[in-house]
Amino acid sequence: MPAFRAYAVAQLHHEAPPGEDIAVYLERIQGTLDPYGGRFVAHDPQPEVLEGDFGGYVVVIGFPDMAAARAWYRSPAYQEILPLRTRTVGGTALLVEGKPPEYDPGSAAAHVRSAAAERA
Repeated sequence: MPAFRAYAVAQLHHEAPPGEDIAVYLERIQGTLDPYGGRFVAHDPQPEVLEGDFGGYVVVIGFPDMAAARAWYRSPAYQEILPLRTRTVGGTALLVEGKPPEYDPGSAAAHVRSAAAERA
């Protein structure tokens, strides 16, 4: 399994029935990812919602690092096919930096307490 340090994450929904544009987009997207080490991690049309409201589906694409993720999104190859998706599929897309295996979420507690103390 590749080691991913950055992710493109999207919550998407069809604004129109999927058609030929989406089929072409899906056929071509991996070719835009390959030069940047990108691989689909999740492409789930029916995620299991545990909390809150969630409409649509989830896509997660892993990259070796943020530079590769940014370069892929901005690449001429991806920008060329992006309108094939955005014409009929809307939603939110973002890039997030992954954490190393030794990351301790408890270490963020001091930052949260400090920020809360500054607001008080």
